[in-house]
Amino acid sequence: MLIELGFTPLEIADRLGHESVKTTPDTYSHLYPDKDQKLADRLNQFRRTPLPEEST
Repeated sequence: MLIELGFTPLEIADRLGHESVKTTPDTYSHLYPDKDQKLADRLNQFRRTPLPEEST
């Protein structure tokens, strides 16, 4: 939930008492399998030119 609320891994690690900030993504990244696609989609909103149509 903290990741979805936009807290940084450092803030989450501190809140949950992790000894290392690396523990946060190592432990919880599997809970957000589409996080990378969501990030890419949001970044694509800032593209100046539309992506070419994919051929099928």
